[in-house]
Amino acid sequence: MKNLLIIAYYFPPSGGPGVQRVLKHIKYLPEFGWNPIVLTVENGEYQAIDKSLLKEIPESTIVRKSRIFEPYDIYRKFTGRKKGEALDVNNIKNDNQKSPFVDRIAELIRATIFIPDARIGWFFSAKKEAKKILKEYKIDAIYSSSPPYTCSVIANSLQKETKLPWVAGFRDPWTGFLTTPNRWLIPAAIDRSMEHRVFKNATAVEAAWQGIIKDAFWKYDDLDESKFHHVPNGYDSSDFPEGEYVRNEKFTLTYTGSLYGRRNPKSLFEAIEKLIQMGKIDKEKLKLVFVGRFGEEVEEMFENASFKECIETVGYVTHKESISYLIKSEALLLIVDEAKESEEIVPGKVYEYLGTMRPLFAIAPNESAIAELIYETEAGLVAHQSEIDKIAENLFEFYHHWEKSLPLTEPNVKAIEQYERRNASKKLAEILDGVC
Repeated sequence: MKNLLIIAYYFPPSGGPGVQRVLKHIKYLPEFGWNPIVLTVENGEYQAIDKSLLKEIPESTIVRKSRIFEPYDIYRKFTGRKKGEALDVNNIKNDNQKSPFVDRIAELIRATIFIPDARIGWFFSAKKEAKKILKEYKIDAIYSSSPPYTCSVIANSLQKETKLPWVAGFRDPWTGFLTTPNRWLIPAAIDRSMEHRVFKNATAVEAAWQGIIKDAFWKYDDLDESKFHHVPNGYDSSDFPEGEYVRNEKFTLTYTGSLYGRRNPKSLFEAIEKLIQMGKIDKEKLKLVFVGRFGEEVEEMFENASFKECIETVGYVTHKESISYLIKSEALLLIVDEAKESEEIVPGKVYEYLGTMRPLFAIAPNESAIAELIYETEAGLVAHQSEIDKIAENLFEFYHHWEKSLPLTEPNVKAIEQYERRNASKKLAEILDGVC
């Protein structure tokens, strides 16, 4: 059994989608000859906490922690926000939404000083702890999970000193992505230099979606294409509670995750308004369930909807609870951010949606990686944010089938099963075997 040092900021008790990829790799990599040793933070600032995930860490897994300087409490004081208030859902805005002046100043400071991200305060303590691990255990390779991109910077520095094989893992692109700060000239150049060095120095790069790889080659024309690998996210059927879908008294459309900024239900709500006015949908038979965390502007959309009595909002719940909401629904709502990257974005949760075998109702570009995945698995319907008529048509089709007690979709089970998490870990193990 070879030992793998995993550098990951997001790790239980952190909740959210960023945790799942590493957590499942830790669970399944030992089946393929790799023993994970995790280095994570002791005092991380997480957007969501899910202590139930601590039980999913195998007892044999060694987890080491080191402290981090997190600037977010200072940021909250500066911007007048409450201690512990989630910053991501209220800080990422639509292009037509202007942030308050104090927030813009804080964002300028963040974009200028915290490179590649606000977790750079973990660099020195992480390296110190990593060196202790290297002395105690024979480490055969390093794996880093980004974002935050600080994890890649730490791994790059370690690889430079140790010459160990290193696989740099990415769940999102780095510079220029919709969640990264808009930096001015000098910090932007430093950030891109860090990114370039990571891509050049990593023994291999694995990406959760193809668009991450395309983005890297669009930015830098001197990269070695052979060392970039697509390892899609997936679902773990062992996470799913027992029981099957039972038809609800109301047509129930469920969304799980965060909604904010350019990821919002505006187009869906316009389509529903249209269907209600046309008498095609009886709002007494409609139920919209939103499970997760929502920005202030999305909360306003919920409150101002003419059919707000159809909307049920549920706060952040554990991973298994969120899956149980999905399984009990007629269809699952997927909204992809309305941004230039939309055609390539593949949110990790789409695979859990697929794993439930419930129909997917997607608002995303028609010619996109998401659409391709949904068509491949025959799992649902897709319409673009701007296509209100098409969104309405798709919703009515699902609603009408439900009214007639007909199946909404007939998913390709074999195509879906290839996205079990075990298969992703097997692919990562093959990459690790190759670099060693």
